[in-house]
Amino acid sequence: MKYYLIGIKGAGMSALALLLSDLGYEVTGYDDASDHRFTEDSLTERGITIYSGPNDALDKDTIVVRSPAIRDEHPEMQKVFQMDLRNYYYHEMLGKLSKKYDTICVSGCHGKTTTTAMLSHIMKELCGCSYIIGDGRGYADKDAKRLILESCEYRRHFLNYDPEYVIITNIELDHTDYYKNIDDMIDAYQEFANKADKMAIICGDDPYTHVLEVSKPVYYYGVGADNDIQARNIEYRNDGTSFDVFIEDEYVGHFDLPLFGKHMLLNALAAIAVCHYERLDSKEVSKLLKTFKGAERRFKETFIGNNVLIDDYAHHPTEVKVTIKAARQKYPDKKIIAVFKAHTFSRVQEFADEFASALNLADKAFVMDINYDREKPEEYPGINAYTIINKLDNGDYIELGMEEKLMEFDNAAILFMSSKEIYLLEDNYLKMKKERLNS
Repeated sequence: MKYYLIGIKGAGMSALALLLSDLGYEVTGYDDASDHRFTEDSLTERGITIYSGPNDALDKDTIVVRSPAIRDEHPEMQKVFQMDLRNYYYHEMLGKLSKKYDTICVSGCHGKTTTTAMLSHIMKELCGCSYIIGDGRGYADKDAKRLILESCEYRRHFLNYDPEYVIITNIELDHTDYYKNIDDMIDAYQEFANKADKMAIICGDDPYTHVLEVSKPVYYYGVGADNDIQARNIEYRNDGTSFDVFIEDEYVGHFDLPLFGKHMLLNALAAIAVCHYERLDSKEVSKLLKTFKGAERRFKETFIGNNVLIDDYAHHPTEVKVTIKAARQKYPDKKIIAVFKAHTFSRVQEFADEFASALNLADKAFVMDINYDREKPEEYPGINAYTIINKLDNGDYIELGMEEKLMEFDNAAILFMSSKEIYLLEDNYLKMKKERLNS
């Protein structure tokens, strides 16, 4: 059996390609993008061919999977229709996979990638698992019964999945090109939580999760005293976070996390909770959490001179805020410089004030042009980078070719935040900075 993935360089699609390859299938794919993307190396290292033009990879035995961003009009999809090949959207294929495993679905508007990565890191070592993580990493253990699956709420795609466990890290309005309001978002999560065969593990510190009406067993986690799974005796230090965990008022163990910010603590609590209910040894879980290095493009650090560059996927105001706060925790003596590239005009239109409030936590903020791939600029007149910049206390515009604007900062943490290719700007700055230091 052969699989052909259209939009294969996307983070979720590349993770699926790696999992299918591990299962022994022949996997190839197509992507329009000519620029190098961070998922590309892992695909080519696995021997997965990526086409970007006309090819003869399709035959009658090929199963096609496409990214949600690929429309029927795309030339590759036109070939698929002409050949009458079996084809699925990404979330439809994940739904089929979830039915074959004891699936743990990790959902939430923020934190689901890191939580999925944490849980995969632990369970791969202690009990075996397969996983699909939204940072481009996928893996299959042919003998494993468990699948850990990052589960996105976009257009209710996660309702295609068949979970044993549902984790909900938080609920917040996002994807405003689809969801009408927060109540619409809550309805989606409520339906998803009720799909859990075994239990739902939900962040109890979130302001919206307690309104969910869930008929399945629910266990809440957080730092609040009313949670079933609690972190106590918390210490936020510049080398990480330490805490004790109590589950249903019984001491489980002490944990040291080499990550920063309350949001990372909460992600760890969700992973610890699943491991507890799956009867994994808490001391072994603690040892593995100490070695967790984080998800791809989540607070990834590069050091150059007196500066540290931080690449992060943050693309919602809450994510921008917690990323800046985490940088303050780890680097209290450095200036915090934020560089942000928004994705979608609808998100900027809805959250311009919130983006500005988050970016104002930095000492200086730069904003790039808005990235878009599923919207038309003419449908959002007047919405652009300056929609945010004009609300900033100390803001400026930046684009590729303007890296000189960042050269004035020394002893700084420079945060490059976006769900899109902001690392291209970071790469250009890094090259320029190295040349200056070596001259």
